[in-house]
Amino acid sequence: MSAQANIVAFDGAATPVSHTLIPIGAATQTDNAKIAEWAERLTGVPFDGQVQISTRKRKLKNGQEQVSLSVKVPVMESVSGQNAAGYTAAPAVAFEDLIVITGYFSPRSTPVSRRLVRQLAVNVLGGVATTVTPVQTGPAVELFDLSVSAS
Repeated sequence: MSAQANIVAFDGAATPVSHTLIPIGAATQTDNAKIAEWAERLTGVPFDGQVQISTRKRKLKNGQEQVSLSVKVPVMESVSGQNAAGYTAAPAVAFEDLIVITGYFSPRSTPVSRRLVRQLAVNVLGGVATTVTPVQTGPAVELFDLSVSAS
């Protein structure tokens, strides 16, 4: 199994910012699913306000394998000064944006067929209409292409 390592990714801001997410403990096994989680650890931002990524792998009753990657980006409230008593509220999460990408794979699928469908989805999401070499490393690639979950 793949060791759970840091994930580094750029966001979609006008000036892209690099986000480093670190593993949150060891991967867990629950309800026939293996779950691995990562979070950004910015100082001064509560844990609930950090960017978080998780992967999930489980076997369905029909024999198919379900794998999912989710990315959650919390948006913090804007703190606008203090009240009449001089108290300034701690920042809190206003809302969260979440995207979940889920794949369903037959026991007969191969790493090549899985990579094909993953890369098509990635290219559609990225608006890529040219030839690109598929990325072949990282937790999402291992999960979707090789059926390997981080541990």
